[in-house]
Amino acid sequence: MMQATRFLSRLAPLLFLMVLTAFVAPPKLRKTTIAKNLTVGVPDTFAPLPDDGIAAKFPAQRRPLGAFSNPSGRVDFSVTQKPTSFSNRDYALLVKIYKASIQNMYSKVQFLAEDIRTINKRDFVVLEFVSTVNDTRRGSNMAPIRRYQLVQYAIEGDQQYIFTFTAPADEQAQWQPTAQAVMESVVLK
Repeated sequence: MMQATRFLSRLAPLLFLMVLTAFVAPPKLRKTTIAKNLTVGVPDTFAPLPDDGIAAKFPAQRRPLGAFSNPSGRVDFSVTQKPTSFSNRDYALLVKIYKASIQNMYSKVQFLAEDIRTINKRDFVVLEFVSTVNDTRRGSNMAPIRRYQLVQYAIEGDQQYIFTFTAPADEQAQWQPTAQAVMESVVLK
């Protein structure tokens, strides 16, 4: 009896979350052209980041094709493009490579999904996870940074497209349906 009670007490929050998300209205997305061959649904409340915002949030040599943020600036969606020598026949291998790379980038990673999905007649490598970064500096007492991330990869010709949706981990339940809807709206020709 005691084990059943403990089991139900652990299961109750999960069941509540499932019921809650079942009744949440689908997010409103606006079709946005990112490049000549690429459109995606961006949440209505998200705004394109200005150049200085892109430089601050995405400090890399390659500027994203598109970067958007919610009004609080805590949730982001970006699309990047870079040359690759892989082809779309390498997706099974790329799942393993990207998963290992992600595991090396963070202190801890909990994968929620790692597979190849067909979206709008195109295959994508999909990795969904919660990442944790611990501050390992001696004498530091900063709390770990935890993020929910949904990342989708596609290869077209000699170019790789990377779609990234990121939100605070404590807001995962709120943003996960939106992240999934955004990723399912990608049309790459």
